[in-house]
Amino acid sequence: MQRIRLRYTKRGRLRFTSHRDFQRAFERALRRAEVPMAYSAGFTPHPKVSYANAAPTGTGSEAEYLEIALTDARDPEKLRLLLDESMPVGLDIIDAVEARTSGLADRLTASVWELRLDGVTPEDAERAVDAFRSAGTVEVQRKTKNGMRTFDARGAVASLEARTAQSEVHAQSEVHTAQPEPHTAQPETHSPHADRPTDQPCAILRLVVRHVTPAVRPDDVLSGLRAVADLAPPVPAAVTRLAQGLFDEETGTVTDPLAPDREAVAADVPTAATTAAAKASV
Repeated sequence: MQRIRLRYTKRGRLRFTSHRDFQRAFERALRRAEVPMAYSAGFTPHPKVSYANAAPTGTGSEAEYLEIALTDARDPEKLRLLLDESMPVGLDIIDAVEARTSGLADRLTASVWELRLDGVTPEDAERAVDAFRSAGTVEVQRKTKNGMRTFDARGAVASLEARTAQSEVHAQSEVHTAQPEPHTAQPETHSPHADRPTDQPCAILRLVVRHVTPAVRPDDVLSGLRAVADLAPPVPAAVTRLAQGLFDEETGTVTDPLAPDREAVAADVPTAATTAAAKASV
């Protein structure tokens, strides 16, 4: 049995796709691409697909991950192309690697988010960010199925900074230093990864959040900014996850969670010299 790990996106209007909607679209793509899926046992067999830490409905993402199990081996890149052709535009399969290690979910310990705040000046955003970072704790409330819950939104935030739309264009490489470049082109916006085009100036927040319990989401951080600095954008923020992976405490960066699999695959590929020597000995 072969396992393939995929990275996919939620772009543009498709950011409003729920996780269940994506599951249905992906299972249809598996059938269209005639992928030799492994199935679970029991009375209602289903394809063996494992999803990891899906982004909330309404948020865009450049870094969602899943893993599939196959009964027959396939080339990961050819499989990626077939699946991407079978998916709606906006739900793009942009990376694939054969799983050679365990614990993908354990390597998703933090996310990098971009929050576009239309109608907020960079100066107001900077003052709110300074107040948030200076606070020891920032208590916010969120409604859950068990009622309102109060928790600290500050402790999970590894970094938070305010930027202008213009400066963000020059800062994209910082996020993807350890993340591979997508195979598909990005939508045309001020920020190559944002999913809301605009000709108006706006403030942009770059946020790195550790995955903790209870989970702290970008909207919780916005609630915290409102609590400490009365920052209230006139329109809902456009939120995009730029990356997720293992958080490096020393550098403060989020690394590529598929890198260990790439390294294992590369180490397993015989060199030309080794192959020639093996043929000569036969």
